Amino acid sequence: MDRTQTIIRGTDITRSVADALQFISYYHPADYIRYLSAAYKREESPAAKNAIAQILVNSRMAAFGRRPICQDTGLVVVFAKIGMSVRIDSVRSLTELVDEGVRQAYLDPDNPLRASVVLDPLSTRRNTRDNTPAIVHTELVPGNKITFIIAAKGGGSENKARFTTLNPSASVSDWVIDTIATLGSGWCPPGLIGIGVGGSAEKAMLMAKEVLNDPIDMFDLLARGPSCPEEELRIELYQRINALGIGAQGLGGLTTVVDVKVSTYPTHAASKPVALIPQCAANRHVKFTLDGSGPAVLTPPDMSDWPEIDFGSTLSTNARRVNLDTLTKEETATWRAGETLLLSGKMLTGRDAAHKRIVDLIDAGKPLPVDLRGRVIYYVGPVQAVRDEIVGPAGPTTSTRMDAFTEKVLEATGLYAMVGKAERGPAAIDAIVKHRTPYMIAIGGAAYLISQSIKAARVLAFEDLGMEAIYEFEVQDMPVTMAVDVEGRSIHKSGPAEWRQRIAGL
Repeated sequence: MDRTQTIIRGTDITRSVADALQFISYYHPADYIRYLSAAYKREESPAAKNAIAQILVNSRMAAFGRRPICQDTGLVVVFAKIGMSVRIDSVRSLTELVDEGVRQAYLDPDNPLRASVVLDPLSTRRNTRDNTPAIVHTELVPGNKITFIIAAKGGGSENKARFTTLNPSASVSDWVIDTIATLGSGWCPPGLIGIGVGGSAEKAMLMAKEVLNDPIDMFDLLARGPSCPEEELRIELYQRINALGIGAQGLGGLTTVVDVKVSTYPTHAASKPVALIPQCAANRHVKFTLDGSGPAVLTPPDMSDWPEIDFGSTLSTNARRVNLDTLTKEETATWRAGETLLLSGKMLTGRDAAHKRIVDLIDAGKPLPVDLRGRVIYYVGPVQAVRDEIVGPAGPTTSTRMDAFTEKVLEATGLYAMVGKAERGPAAIDAIVKHRTPYMIAIGGAAYLISQSIKAARVLAFEDLGMEAIYEFEVQDMPVTMAVDVEGRSIHKSGPAEWRQRIAGL
């Protein structure tokens, strides 16, 4: 074994972390693009195929434009395996070096990333403004190098992480399937599922998070067959999860996951800890090694990995065009769950913090700063614009977080329609039917593509909320899918149910 001590400069760690975070903000891993392209080719559900097409087109555009794949540029998670013959030349701790890299990456003027981290999660929840601190996991290993995995985890998928302790004889597979069926689509499929089994509660969660960064190899595994219990479980879960028919963005289809990863560890005889963590369609991570020779050199994927998709002609043929500036209740009542709409005209934005302020003003009997009557609202928190951009990547956020506000807002304001991501809960659907205010979805994971539809943007209210302020966007041919119509029909219920039956019959 080489016991030669390696000196790695702290500045190289910081520079490498910053470069890696910029890199993963606009480059998908090549293996994910290949697997998603294969899923696109075999998908038979029109709605799901359209969703995958948008994700792939968005990915290619983000790679060319070097702008974020998704507006939620993620909580930074770092796994560092540090060789015991390494000395880090710095007066700063490793965590401080990493956080400086995060700060540099997220404040980069050429490609600023959205800061989503808040201090004091119990009360003020004040934004740190630079996305620090990162979540750093370290392990000492033999050797004279440091291997880093840098990941950026979006809130939509992170919020769907689950943990349980099963009886030793209970089925891990059954628990996973039952759990996936309850998650909805806020985690933005098609993606991956990481499973950690064993150890303790925190060990299982850590394994589930780390294993998501392994190379995607399900097709190879299916071709050669399993060689251990973990691989048997991977295949079983891959097939059973896809058989649920959830499909891309929960619209119903053949592919919900492109891979399932499983990691295990010895555990107490009385225990079977099991953790489940989904990975969304952004799937941002990169691995590199520092050996003392300088910062990491990251190789972009080959642009030929992306398929050529004529997305525009597909939309023009199958979509209904909507003028938001002349919209009427009568027109919105004709929209049906599952159809594609192209929105043009002026729309408002507003997500969690804005909705909370609106409801507080309603409760206090005070006037709202913006008249919502007859308007369409989009649940979005865009990335900061650069150069000649109107707005940065502007994909939807998970709509269920607005469910608690929906009845009161619709009752008091006269909104005509809502746009977000994923399904709505029963209370929101009841409000949709009561007030005949339909709900549409934009595709999670298509933020840069969506931003190209936005031709003007200005802040109207709550400017202090930053990306959560109320904007007015002027859009042209912004693609959305009708999710819940005024009769309460939901594509997130009918789509998976239909495709679950179809898959069962194959």
